Amino acid sequence: MNFPQTQIEDTRIMSSCASLIFLFLFLFLRASAQDPTYLGYNCPDTATYSSRSTYFTNLRTVLSSLSSQNASYSTGFQNATAGEDPDMVNGLFLCRGDVSAEVCRNCVAFVVKDTLDRCPEEENVVLYYDQCMVRYSNRNILSTVNTEGSLVLKNTKNVTSNQKDRFRDLVLSTLNPAAVEAASSSRKFDARKANWTASQTLYGLVQCTPDLSREDCLSCLQQSINQLSIDRTGERFVVPSCSARYELYLFYNESATIKPSPPPQLLSTPPQPAEKGGSSTGLVVAIVVAIMVAVLLFIAGYCFLAKGSNKAYHISYALDGDNITTADSLQIDYRSIQTATADFSENNKIGQGGFGEVYKGTLLDGTDVAVKKLSKSSGQGEAEFKNEVVLVAKLQHRNLVKLLGFCLQGEERVLVYEYVPNKSLDCVLFDPEKQVHLDWTRRYNIIGGVARGILYLHQDSRLKIIHRDLKASNILLDTDMNPKISDFGMARIFGLDQTQQNTNIIVGTCGYMSPEYAMHGQYSMKSDVYSFGVLVLEILSGKRNSSFYPTDGIHNFVSYAWRLWTNGTPLDLLDPVIVDNCQRNEVVRCIHISLLCIQEDPVDRPTLSNIVLMLTSNTVTLPVPRKPSIFFQSRPRKDPLDSVDDASITDLYPR
Repeated sequence: MNFPQTQIEDTRIMSSCASLIFLFLFLFLRASAQDPTYLGYNCPDTATYSSRSTYFTNLRTVLSSLSSQNASYSTGFQNATAGEDPDMVNGLFLCRGDVSAEVCRNCVAFVVKDTLDRCPEEENVVLYYDQCMVRYSNRNILSTVNTEGSLVLKNTKNVTSNQKDRFRDLVLSTLNPAAVEAASSSRKFDARKANWTASQTLYGLVQCTPDLSREDCLSCLQQSINQLSIDRTGERFVVPSCSARYELYLFYNESATIKPSPPPQLLSTPPQPAEKGGSSTGLVVAIVVAIMVAVLLFIAGYCFLAKGSNKAYHISYALDGDNITTADSLQIDYRSIQTATADFSENNKIGQGGFGEVYKGTLLDGTDVAVKKLSKSSGQGEAEFKNEVVLVAKLQHRNLVKLLGFCLQGEERVLVYEYVPNKSLDCVLFDPEKQVHLDWTRRYNIIGGVARGILYLHQDSRLKIIHRDLKASNILLDTDMNPKISDFGMARIFGLDQTQQNTNIIVGTCGYMSPEYAMHGQYSMKSDVYSFGVLVLEILSGKRNSSFYPTDGIHNFVSYAWRLWTNGTPLDLLDPVIVDNCQRNEVVRCIHISLLCIQEDPVDRPTLSNIVLMLTSNTVTLPVPRKPSIFFQSRPRKDPLDSVDDASITDLYPR
């Protein structure tokens, strides 16, 4: 039979279309099921096995269990064990906290197939992929911190030199609270973001294996965060027990990291049984309504008269002798602040902290000010906020930065401080070119000034404030290099309770936080004493406590200082800039005092009044310090591997 030519052409066209559709579906399905992104592996040649050994049989059992259909992919973590010593195999997988159960399943299944090719004979193996990690060993690996075999992945784009300090502060102020939150959660995971510029956002993610305790997870994450060089626009540090990462682009599933808000609690009154005498009930209701109407009319009339007589409506006030400070007298017009800061221009930005951003401004009368624009997460109402501002403004001490005023504009809350020209202590102390301006006399003066400022907050002021974030970046230096403590009322102004002994809201910077505060949320005046001790060690050494790299038997900056003290060589801690022109007896005394401040038990730490006395009187005998708590700042015992991940290398800057 002969077919018409047009029918033959139609058949060819339909056949071509079907082929194209099939090819498209094939490529689409292949792209959808692409292999997980490989990062790196660690399989040290410490122990090996043969393919006919009992260990290999047990290993296959463990890998099969981890990749089975019944594994806990929805939780993102599972462990398995097979066999007995010396052929026991312990294994686990951990999926990134934001990936779905299906992505987790596919990643683990792929890695299980891949592991015997990458590490075919090793008994101790860790394989890192972007979406998951698989690990097995002949040793117990559950509930045990392991920071060996680290993997470092860096973006190729550097942070510009004039932005490095500000970028570092932003990264640390984002990742450190995330570490505290992750350590306290059941999933041991947290992700969050922060504004870098008007168009760029910093994204951070931290995670531990959920089998770790809160203390171990926090310690591991702090190690990872401390290892980040923060000189690139993106970086991650991964070890078997935890990881930390930041980027200027969204690298995780943001919708999977949003914490559900608690359901609203409805206040309900149980139904009351009907009573006899309905007329009595109606009479009561009528009386209550009449009283309420009268009260409302009285309030309206008072407000009208107050407005008509043009009198100030004092929402709050504080008395200091004959001096009356009101909220109205401190309030500054928002447009004036916008003008002073060039509408919060990025060029005027001089700092970034956990509570908000700081801008330099110049008021119309020529006064230079520092303007802090608070983040929009305070739980206080307007009246509460104004009351706190008035109280904090009444704190007057030469070693505290003076609060000049405030502004409320919708959700915006702005504080205006005196401007201190020499920036913060960390900008001078940790800069190799600028630290020469801090000779021993100035450093000793800074130590004494900070001690007196904190003593005023603890003992002599009417508020009895616990600072909770005492660190070098919160110590500002005036024209004569005298210290002025900043952010001393921020926790109070931000609406956090300063009187209770325990809190679920941890504010502060890891490395400066006392162990009882970082781990259990327990804070007191002795928490500030611990931070002061760490700060003194930094002032003496000229080094950040977070930049210290460990050596054998020494875990962190605190333990390093303790080792030098016990070895009888405390002066080895000293910054070379001041080693030849210092008063050695004063230096040794300051080291002694700092070690007393960082003792593990808060009861053993001195009060600020005793510290000031120790600094000003050589006749006071100092007690023998006890060994400090050193778990915080420990670092991996092995050098990090300078591995590079193709997925992490990018010139994109979309933040």
